[in-house]
Amino acid sequence: MAITAAEVNKLRQMTGAGMMDCKKALEESNGDYEKATEIIRKKGQLVAAKRADREATEGVVLANVSADATFGALTVVCSETDFVAKNEQFIQFAKSINDLAIAQKPSNIDAIKQLKLNNLTVSEALLEKVGVIGEKIDLVIYNKIEAAQVIPYIHPGNKLATLVGFNKKLNDPQIGKDIAMQVAAMSPVAVDKDVVPAEVVAKEKEIATEQTRLDKKNEGKPANIIEKIAEGRLEKFFKDSTLLNQEFIKDSKVTVRQYLQNIDKDLKVTGFVRYTLNA
Repeated sequence: MAITAAEVNKLRQMTGAGMMDCKKALEESNGDYEKATEIIRKKGQLVAAKRADREATEGVVLANVSADATFGALTVVCSETDFVAKNEQFIQFAKSINDLAIAQKPSNIDAIKQLKLNNLTVSEALLEKVGVIGEKIDLVIYNKIEAAQVIPYIHPGNKLATLVGFNKKLNDPQIGKDIAMQVAAMSPVAVDKDVVPAEVVAKEKEIATEQTRLDKKNEGKPANIIEKIAEGRLEKFFKDSTLLNQEFIKDSKVTVRQYLQNIDKDLKVTGFVRYTLNA
């Protein structure tokens, strides 16, 4: 049957697929829009299979919170090229997944992919985007935080985002944003030294001990002295790499802990998440 330009355009508006893809799908389905949409989706699955071995190293990192700011979601939707990642439609698509995560509070990334986004599951919507865009597209990261107040931060360019949880509501949201930006800039490994994972502590102690032994100025020193020097290096790691012990980026004369205590002695950071692309 003859397919008109208006029919092709209608399907294009429905699916976002290219004009020729829409025309071929309508011809194959004899003008049935539902079947044509399914054909385009299946094409997306075919493209996805072909692209399965490609690296999706670009994309969009987003973080946002619920209306009451007690739940935050950080999501990463990846693409193969920065050109796609900067496309406004792609950004809005990634935002719709983040919004869905905030609304539904899924337990993990697999649970998000089963949620309905308009008339499709997130998994189906991702496959549809593969067919439209022609690149490997996937939701690769989902992290969440629940707290009395959660503050999000997205660095300009959508390549880096953070969420920080606090034990109480903040009188001034800028306080939370300052800490979220601290996490973004300084990439701490934990909130405080006592919650650094044991395997990280063990590895850093091993590195500190080896560095101390290899330092020529320590040649001939007894093992107990080497151990003390290594412990000092480990303490520096805690200072540089745990949020509350880092120098505050807006005032290096105080640590993040001191900055928070100067505002409210009962104010605590309950947790944070951070993710960056192309790190």
